[in-house]
Amino acid sequence: MDRLHLITVYIAVAEEQSFAAGARRLGMSPPAVTRAVTALEERLGVRLLERTTRHVRVTEAGRRYLDDARRIVAELDEADEAAAGAGAAPRGHLSVTAPMLFGRLYVTPGIVDYLQRYPQMEVSALFVDRVVNLVEEGIDVAVRIGDLPDSTMRAAPVGHVRRVLVASPAYLARNGAPCTPQDLAAHTIVGANGSNVAPDWRFMQDGAVRTMRMRPRLQVNSNDAVIDAVKLGLGIARLLSYQAAAALAAGELQLVLDDYATAPVPIHIVHRDSRQGSARIRSFVDLMVERLRADAFLQAESTLFRVTPD
Repeated sequence: MDRLHLITVYIAVAEEQSFAAGARRLGMSPPAVTRAVTALEERLGVRLLERTTRHVRVTEAGRRYLDDARRIVAELDEADEAAAGAGAAPRGHLSVTAPMLFGRLYVTPGIVDYLQRYPQMEVSALFVDRVVNLVEEGIDVAVRIGDLPDSTMRAAPVGHVRRVLVASPAYLARNGAPCTPQDLAAHTIVGANGSNVAPDWRFMQDGAVRTMRMRPRLQVNSNDAVIDAVKLGLGIARLLSYQAAAALAAGELQLVLDDYATAPVPIHIVHRDSRQGSARIRSFVDLMVERLRADAFLQAESTLFRVTPD
């Protein structure tokens, strides 16, 4: 079999962690996909995948080969794009990740716009509330909310959001509003749990950033569920401003302790570097940068975060 074909099949199976899912992604039959991966392993003389009745896992050798295979295919795609000329429309597959709610509210409309502009493109979107390793998970573009660590990735700043404390009008009517961060000890706290959720809440007080350890009465793994619980009057939650914006605008939630808010949190679009810059990646990044920088809520000063109903 053609070596590039074998590599392409292996990448699909390894990324999907499934022969059946890899076959669906490539429009091939599962037996043909199995034969291709077996042929590649025989050619290399090494086991790339561990197969069980339930799972397909990449071996250590398979992980190293997967990184090299992705790089090779990406460079071939770039060579094709360069040969076709700068004016050629993007074609192929693009993978994108973003925080779950931000992805639904901001990235999905951009993806739809992108696919409508470029009919030869396909997009896979992974919306999760954790930091995704672009290299290990084969992701082309990511939206990051928060300060960026040093890396070899390219990053384009597109805006910022704030951390806000919110509660329902009914809860505040029953329990009163806290006047200082220390007053939160007497209130019910609702929190999200996850690898990217800080266990402590930070406030700007007396000219310095102060940290307080919160003990939520309810913890859930979804910001949507946090918002629902707070809207139902359970307690006070800390969210990013874009997550609470709709409920604040509708009067379902109110800001709490906003005078103690810390500095805004930056938003970046991050993507893997390449020698020439893939037209697939470049065109999507350019589109999303334009859309997000045009969003008044993501660019505004703090006054816009003080959302009040009409």
